[in-house]
Amino acid sequence: MPEIRTPTQVIIDTDLGIDDSVAILLALASPELEILAINTSYGCTDVEASYLNIFKLYQCLEQHLTNHPAERNRFPNFNPNKKPILARGSAGPLEGEVQGAQYFHGRDGLGDITNRHPELSVASPSDSHTYLELSNKSATEVSLDILKSMPPRSVTYVVIGPLTNLAQLMRADSQLVTDRIGRIISMGGALDIPGNTSPVAEFNFFLDPFAVKELLISTDLHGGLPLDRFLWLPLDVTLQHELPFSAYKSAVDPTLDGPALPSSPDGKTALVHFTSSFLERTREIMLQFGKDAMELHDIVAVWCAIENPPFADNQPMTLGAGWKGRPRVFDIERVGELTRGMVVVDRRDGETIPGTNRSEAQREPHDPFDNDQPGVFTVTTTPGSAALVNLLLRRVWNRSL
Repeated sequence: MPEIRTPTQVIIDTDLGIDDSVAILLALASPELEILAINTSYGCTDVEASYLNIFKLYQCLEQHLTNHPAERNRFPNFNPNKKPILARGSAGPLEGEVQGAQYFHGRDGLGDITNRHPELSVASPSDSHTYLELSNKSATEVSLDILKSMPPRSVTYVVIGPLTNLAQLMRADSQLVTDRIGRIISMGGALDIPGNTSPVAEFNFFLDPFAVKELLISTDLHGGLPLDRFLWLPLDVTLQHELPFSAYKSAVDPTLDGPALPSSPDGKTALVHFTSSFLERTREIMLQFGKDAMELHDIVAVWCAIENPPFADNQPMTLGAGWKGRPRVFDIERVGELTRGMVVVDRRDGETIPGTNRSEAQREPHDPFDNDQPGVFTVTTTPGSAALVNLLLRRVWNRSL
């Protein structure tokens, strides 16, 4: 019999774009997790559109399960008796101008389905919801309340957007976060590869490099995050995971094409119509980049939370089977004219390994759980893209290749 563990309780911090939506669907379909709260923020779209996108996602899933009640068990976190709290977070970075990615995610964050698929729109949220607990408190207040109420070291905070909300949380009560957080998982940055928003910067770190600096490197405001419980997923590892659109078409929706031929609800489940309605725009953009696949950056972060629950207090860091990593030392460029959000590593000649620069020396094998190693613990290896694609197809769409 496989081991049955207590679900990991998670707070999901999201700017609710296209891959965020698939990541949340995976979380809703994963019995290893219990979603305590969803904190929205700016990024793929503005914070209000991000907030509204949660209702679009929940509306589609509610319709799907109404039409297919036998599938309710596939989404253990879509439960009216265990409602996650939905809260608004930051509308912009700690410092500097608000940046976005409308060219990719559309003005609404979901491939412009607001205009292309008005049937998927939602009315303005009321004061109550069947599957969500709507809060007038800020994301910071909600997160603090959860950390105070839950057992120490039990809650995982998953960031699939900018780090601004988490920085605000640390500013509000860094001691509480340090004492009680179980694990922090963050997708962002690019270490040894080019960026995806600029030649040198990954999108999430580009959005708020000031928050990255404050949380992971140095600050006068607090002692920074507890790095012994921090798992960093840079673009270097997440870029290795993708869902080919040929696989999606084969397993889920053979009619997926592009915005020129918008997804029709005819003959499809509500869930498939919803995901195809934003993936058709994603596919058009990715084809312009020369790739016929969806990159699974934020989905990798949720997968990481599924596979890597918090570990007990005073215990060494642990990782699930197939997951590996090591600490890396870096800094972040905050205000460069061309390099905002760039992860800066030291590539000068090193002393540890002759002929190897200092950054390369950090990538050499060592005991990944050696607490004396400096730096931010960086995931370098997962069980692989095929494993994630199979999990995603099975759990979200009840399909297989």
